[in-house]
Amino acid sequence: MQLAIASPSGGSSETINVSEATFAREFNEPLVHQVVVAIMAAERAGTKAQKTRAERRGGGIKPWRQKGTGRARAGTIRSPLWRKGGVIFAAKPRDFSQKMNKKMYQNAMRSVLSELIRQGRLLVVKEFSVEQPKTKELLAKLQVLGLDDVLIVTDYIDEALYLASRNVPKVGVAEPDMLNPLWLIRYGHILITEKALREVEEAFSHE
Repeated sequence: MQLAIASPSGGSSETINVSEATFAREFNEPLVHQVVVAIMAAERAGTKAQKTRAERRGGGIKPWRQKGTGRARAGTIRSPLWRKGGVIFAAKPRDFSQKMNKKMYQNAMRSVLSELIRQGRLLVVKEFSVEQPKTKELLAKLQVLGLDDVLIVTDYIDEALYLASRNVPKVGVAEPDMLNPLWLIRYGHILITEKALREVEEAFSHE
């Protein structure tokens, strides 16, 4: 299949041939959803921790005798019922990651890439860069292409492009090996250079 290559002026005159096996798949929504949920789960820190009564410091002695005081029985000042006591069902560090094999991930990537093309949200350019690390220069180039919510994918992120984009809320930059389905659906458009597109095609062309 052929994709149009956008020119810096905003038009398109050239085309590029890409593999239908990678960029012309049916959209598998349940698979994409499963993979996106797995990616988001893997990003969770899972570092929440609380202390049980056994882990709280102190409380080794009975605070008062069992009978005769008129107060309720107490065996330790670190009881969960007491202030500064332990937590009954204390949270512990855990791993939220889910099983996701390579074939599932690759098929989800092909599915999302194909759907982006069908929706006209994937834009191919020969190359994309900025001369100086100026946000104003980057936004001017994106405005010519009619883009404001966009992920810029290049074969190499130079320092100028990184510095120019880091303070723009809806603009991201990535290299081909950094892409995943979550990144692709998070932005309104994907602006990808020809070299980066070839790297993506090569990475997902084999079953």
